[in-house]
Amino acid sequence: MLELLGLDAGTAAVYELVLADRTWGEAELASRLALPAAAVRASLAKLTELRLLYRSPLDDELRPGDPAVGLRELFGHHKRELERRQEAVARCEAEMAAALATYSDLYAGQIRRVARQFLGVESVQGRLRELSAGTGSECLTFNPGGAQSRASLEASRDLDRDTLGRGVRMRTVYLDSVRNDAVTREYAEWLTGLGGEVRTVPTLPVRMLLFDRKTVIVPADPDNTRKGAVELSEPGVVAGLAGLFDRVWESATPLGTGPDRDDQGLTGQERELLKLLGRGLTDEAAGRQLGLSLRTVRRMMADLMKRLGAGSRFEAGLRAAQREWI
Repeated sequence: MLELLGLDAGTAAVYELVLADRTWGEAELASRLALPAAAVRASLAKLTELRLLYRSPLDDELRPGDPAVGLRELFGHHKRELERRQEAVARCEAEMAAALATYSDLYAGQIRRVARQFLGVESVQGRLRELSAGTGSECLTFNPGGAQSRASLEASRDLDRDTLGRGVRMRTVYLDSVRNDAVTREYAEWLTGLGGEVRTVPTLPVRMLLFDRKTVIVPADPDNTRKGAVELSEPGVVAGLAGLFDRVWESATPLGTGPDRDDQGLTGQERELLKLLGRGLTDEAAGRQLGLSLRTVRRMMADLMKRLGAGSRFEAGLRAAQREWI
């Protein structure tokens, strides 16, 4: 208990023995406690400094004062010191709170301006409806992932119809693979019939929706849709993503026309497949990038190997490089 009043264990033990027998001197205390004489001497000096011991004017020996008075006085000193520190902590806490209220508002405002996250499908869809309803001139979309489910397309139909009905220009880029999916192709053709514009490319970097070139919605994690979406509105970020869309759009093939073949007889999708496999991606990973099934990837690769006259993937890679296909 005495340690709480600022006495170390050795000094507390010395004090307790002095209270038990006032006649004991330095030698007896050191012997009883098995402490060096110097340590006992230091403890006695400390107890005297704290006014728990005093030197008797009669025989010049150290005697303990009334412990009820001495300990209460020592406790009062520590209590006042503790209260002073508590007041200092309270002032510090108040000043910190004020600083955080000022600076965190500024910082959080900057963060909100750059990014805002939405968790859960309903939250994301709700925000997309709000942004679509507020769009006045243009809606741009990257829609990777290959064939779309009928349910997801039907869920978008009313929103797309309303948006086009207000005279908003809608431009959507799908993967080339959707040309082979009747459901997605039918929806894309319906969209173009209402005035929308649809093109396709072999691969897309990310799913993205851009509203009036002011706000962008992208996945929080492209590999895990459960993590929701992120809204970006910082002008520099939005301008960069809008520029990316423009470049992809210019190189994309309009729906309704067949995919162009280059002067070497390759479609963009075939050339991209060779590049992906050449970078070491597996057939499955390349298929995800292109929005193709594993069966389709292998069928395409078998056709390319036949056109290259190659008997193995390795030989096909060498011959493709020689012909500058990759």
